[in-house]
Amino acid sequence: MGKIQVLSALALLLVVYSVHATVYFREEFSDGDEWRSRWLDSKHKSDYGEWKLTAGKFYGDAEKDKGLQTSQDARFYASSARFESFSNEGKPLVIQFTVKHEQKIDCGGGYVKVFPADLDQAEMHGDSSYYIMFGPDICGYSTKKVHVIFNYKGKNHLIKKEIKCKDDELTHLYTLILNPDQTYIVKIDNEKVESGSLEDDWDFLPPKKIKDPEAKKPEDWDDHAKIDDTDDTKPEDWDKPENIPDPDAKKPDDWDEDMDGEWEPPMIPNPEYKGEWKPKQIDNPNYKGAWVHPEIDNPEYSPDSNIYKFDNIGVLGLDLWQVKSGTIFDNFLITDDLKEAEDIGNETWGVTKEPERKMKQEQDDIKRKEDEEKNKEQEMEADEDEDTDDDEEGDEDLDEEDETKEDKKDAFSEIEKDEHNPTWGGAANVVKGM
Repeated sequence: MGKIQVLSALALLLVVYSVHATVYFREEFSDGDEWRSRWLDSKHKSDYGEWKLTAGKFYGDAEKDKGLQTSQDARFYASSARFESFSNEGKPLVIQFTVKHEQKIDCGGGYVKVFPADLDQAEMHGDSSYYIMFGPDICGYSTKKVHVIFNYKGKNHLIKKEIKCKDDELTHLYTLILNPDQTYIVKIDNEKVESGSLEDDWDFLPPKKIKDPEAKKPEDWDDHAKIDDTDDTKPEDWDKPENIPDPDAKKPDDWDEDMDGEWEPPMIPNPEYKGEWKPKQIDNPNYKGAWVHPEIDNPEYSPDSNIYKFDNIGVLGLDLWQVKSGTIFDNFLITDDLKEAEDIGNETWGVTKEPERKMKQEQDDIKRKEDEEKNKEQEMEADEDEDTDDDEEGDEDLDEEDETKEDKKDAFSEIEKDEHNPTWGGAANVVKGM
């Protein structure tokens, strides 16, 4: 009976788990082009970028790693998928997906948006109202962050913390957990990178406390910790000019005062200059410390235990801009169970991440070797070209030398002919002697 009771208890736990763990949306693109029947491209603009289904240039599994990839540079992208609407009231909300910037992205979004079910998917665009925006955004060196934006009472609120995203070319798993106790967790690659409370990390509500408008610092309140020493006096030899004429400078010899004006030596920093004199500081005997403005309860503050709650979640969308295309989105998941999300992350991204990394490394090694060989070939070609140029220059020198010898030979022949000419006798003999 003991074993039967234990088995019954385990079975009951499994039933309870299955009842409470709900997967609202899961997309892994495992059925090829059938994804097009589930995703709808926006028609709001006529020049949206096109998506293609691919695992990319490197991957852990050629089939499992297939996802939606941006395929055209400098384009907006807009596509979404619908699922049965639900409310996250009283339970966690987990949003999870993978992103691979295999193009080494320079500027572009890698985030998702969660919309209310009444979204017109065919007209989805950048100003369409959404519930949640979550995921990485990269642009240059300054912007490499994870967006966590919630819509509260019709206004989008950005997280006040800076969460750094991954900026390499590998696939990474992004997870947002929103709890009914008004707390949140952001995970990257199944590791927590940030957490806190909604009220503390967003400006959803007015502050609980404000400075008392009736309170004022007393007129006799002295908040200067240090004061000038009234007994300190400036030394008599203190005042020296900051710059002085260069004593080593001399008027140029070609200086013309009529043309150039009166000559003045250039100025140089004065080595005896001491700067502006200030009396030394001493402790203020009347110092009372920094005055702290008293605070009171903010009459405009009203707590709200439902900041986390969204009543009509029904669409997940990709609405983003990319300068350089090539990002792959995959393994989308929306559920109410943290453990389920972690397990699915390990079953998908967790299984293929190392094979993908290995394949990427192998491709990088091959590319590096090819570049090294190419550089060697270019260096050899450059050396050969240099040798050829040297040979050509040598040939030119030889030709010039031969021409010079011929010219001399011809000259001597002419001189020898002129030896018989009386007018050339002396000169001819002199030349021959040379």
